[in-house]
Amino acid sequence: MPDATPIDGDYDYIIVGAGSAGCVLANRLSADPNNRVLLLEAGGKDNWIWFHIPVGYLFAIGNPRSDWMFKTEPEPGLNGRALNYPRGKVIGGSSAINAMIYMRGQAADYDHCRQLGLTGWGWDDVLPLFRKQTDHFLGESEHHGTGGEWRIEAPRVQWELLDAFRKAAEQYGIEPIDDFNRGDNEGSCYFHVNQRRGRRWSAARGFLKPVLNRPNLRVETGCLAERVEFDGWRATGVTWRQDGQTRTARANGEVILSAGSIGSAQLLLLSGIGPGRDLYDLGISVVLDRPGVGQNLQDHLQLRMIYKVSGVKTLNETYHSLIGRAAMGLDYALRRRGPLTMAPSQLGLFTRSDPSRERANIQFHVQPLSLDKFGDPLHTYPAFTTSVCNLQPQSRGFVRLRSADPADKPVIAPHYLTADEDRRVAADSIRVARAIVAQPALQRFKPVETLPGDQVSSDDEAALAKAAGDIGTTIFHPVGTAKMGLTGDPNAVVDARLRVLGIEGLRVIDASAMPTITSGNTNAPTMMIAEKGAQMVLADQSR
Repeated sequence: MPDATPIDGDYDYIIVGAGSAGCVLANRLSADPNNRVLLLEAGGKDNWIWFHIPVGYLFAIGNPRSDWMFKTEPEPGLNGRALNYPRGKVIGGSSAINAMIYMRGQAADYDHCRQLGLTGWGWDDVLPLFRKQTDHFLGESEHHGTGGEWRIEAPRVQWELLDAFRKAAEQYGIEPIDDFNRGDNEGSCYFHVNQRRGRRWSAARGFLKPVLNRPNLRVETGCLAERVEFDGWRATGVTWRQDGQTRTARANGEVILSAGSIGSAQLLLLSGIGPGRDLYDLGISVVLDRPGVGQNLQDHLQLRMIYKVSGVKTLNETYHSLIGRAAMGLDYALRRRGPLTMAPSQLGLFTRSDPSRERANIQFHVQPLSLDKFGDPLHTYPAFTTSVCNLQPQSRGFVRLRSADPADKPVIAPHYLTADEDRRVAADSIRVARAIVAQPALQRFKPVETLPGDQVSSDDEAALAKAAGDIGTTIFHPVGTAKMGLTGDPNAVVDARLRVLGIEGLRVIDASAMPTITSGNTNAPTMMIAEKGAQMVLADQSR
């Protein structure tokens, strides 16, 4: 191996990954001009129009320019299907290609962390951090802040069909609310989105680009991290490949991994931290036998149910009309409104899969469109999609190395629907969706279920569970592969201050640290973790 080329000497902090967490960390740690910060991103710059027009996710997901193009292993719970597993390949990370939905989850998610003994992670602890980051269109309140970097706005398009779905949900018993982010998200509401005047507001736009002129912050793109360097039990730097060269930098303070639940776990394993036997078998020198690295993978599996309709407008027919497309483009160009501002889902519902649940445990994403999968064209007939996911899945998967080559994509096995409880919730979720669609507010549009189809009986539990395996797909929320836990937890990877257990000078600050998945979209919780993690890093620096 050729000698690594240093980059301008030493840094106080080296951050690996300029995604949702990394952009926040770079902003906060470089605010002190005495801290020298290096931010390494394996992807590229966000200099492509579809990173900024909201509907661009249709073109970014599944595109090697913007997506790492990961795939899962064939999943037994999905009847042998393997799924595409999108992850953002650009500064801003997945916040540059995601649904733009601002969702904190439920207060009980965070109070559960506190109950696990993770001091400082309860709802009352983290709410001030959420408020600090945000600039919310609803204004200043006990729940929301104004003036923060993370802009949140109301959607800028309306659909009669979605209004009808919301009314049908109310007829079923799901009450309309005006905000999902006050600690209890049960109800129906139009999603609040990370946009500014009709443009996507990624973590790079909100947190990183405004501070790029700081002389103590250096950002490098196209950097494929190969390993963390160690001196004994202390992390001392990072080695990566860039433009065909091996490069290295030294960290006098800390190395911080913020490459997400796939990337951070992969880099820990490549660096010799993980299940010792697995690393040994791949020829990787074991720095620390930590069996939890890559384990505890959790994700939200969405069951995409599609209904043909008549007598109401959907995006499908507009998409296939030249006049319709021209009108959409003109509306966006002149007013920054209309379908080009659409998040992948506009209407959300949180409810219980059965009345015995203590809190809402399923989430609906409702869309006035339908397609086979992201990257495919919309269907030619008018239709809507109602996707429903289990918010608190019991199934656990893993991320493992395929080889010792950092460029080799890892093995990703979410193990969806392997828990009996998850199959029960999936079957009940389909029943709830059908019950909502059966309400008078939607029946006037004569909905016909095409996926999974009425040949799957609501009375047949086994058939419903199989159908869930046939139609289920990721909703892009992987978490948990570097689990936060107490020192006595054999599967814990980081402690409550996000420090890798058994190693000095190394933290993991991103969604992989979540011990359990939050009850909703995971981008906002990830950025809160980064906010709290930055405070911890700076507090420990001053000790």
